[in-house]
Amino acid sequence: MKVLIIRLSSIGDIVLTSPIIRCVKKQLSNPDIHFLTKENFSSLIINNPHVNKVQRLKNNDLKGLIIDLKKEKYDIVIDLHKNIRTLTIKRALKAKWYSFNKLNFKKWLFVNFKIDLLPNIHIIDRYFEGLKSLHISNDNLGVEYHIPNQIQVDLDSYNLIKNQYYVISLGATYLTKQIPNDILLSLFKRLNNIPMVLIGAGDKDTKKANFIMNNSNHKNIINLCNKLTIDDSAYIIKYSKTIITGDTGMMHIASCFDVDIITLWGNTHPKLGMHAYVSKEKVQNHLVDLACHPCSKLGSEKCPRGHFDCMNMQDTEKIVLSIPK
Repeated sequence: MKVLIIRLSSIGDIVLTSPIIRCVKKQLSNPDIHFLTKENFSSLIINNPHVNKVQRLKNNDLKGLIIDLKKEKYDIVIDLHKNIRTLTIKRALKAKWYSFNKLNFKKWLFVNFKIDLLPNIHIIDRYFEGLKSLHISNDNLGVEYHIPNQIQVDLDSYNLIKNQYYVISLGATYLTKQIPNDILLSLFKRLNNIPMVLIGAGDKDTKKANFIMNNSNHKNIINLCNKLTIDDSAYIIKYSKTIITGDTGMMHIASCFDVDIITLWGNTHPKLGMHAYVSKEKVQNHLVDLACHPCSKLGSEKCPRGHFDCMNMQDTEKIVLSIPK
């Protein structure tokens, strides 16, 4: 049986498909699993031992992709993205397909009118609900990130000891998911004796990291921003004690490992079903109680009201006290 699983983007969303991949592999009879994603995210899947082939959407060439996919003659398509492009792919392949309930109307009510009709259910569990008729069930083994064996970041060169340092994730796809500099500096002041590793990518994250390095009196900050691949970052996270992050892909990567997760929520909200998929003992979610929160289901480039209080009013003392010792 040949199965195509689709999730085009992005880092965190692709990590959250890992329980589906694993359970389809183990619970169907000898499936040949292909995974379709955008080319720039293919590294997140290529080392997954449950995936037989990675299909890539290159340069948004949907027509060329469909020509290639038709040659595979898939028996089943599992759509974990569910947008116009994936609908086009499903119609073209004419295979039996399965998807999930995105709850878009309920999300719209929650974001725009603060009417909360959302079920208390993670998106992973909604994925499994969509596969009930395929007799695929959750094995409750959590999410996975498969770090290649050759990835061995030299922690000794940075004077880092496994499980004794914190990771700070600086970046996020959208500005309103990023932890502001003032909040980070306040946290560093209160965590002065703990080694802190900065991770991120791109010019904006590099600028943020440089600002912190120049304005913090913390005695032990290691700036690895823009120096790591995603696999390297996963390695650094895996062997940390704690990660402090916004609603980011690094949060979801951290949920693959035995790491304490401190999430500061900007304009999104865990009720939207995309929080870290770990036990309550391993995660602390920090939200500011505001009448305007949440104001987006995905994030945005600026606060619609201009104040960004969902991040700027985070209680750093409460955050520090919430970190498991």
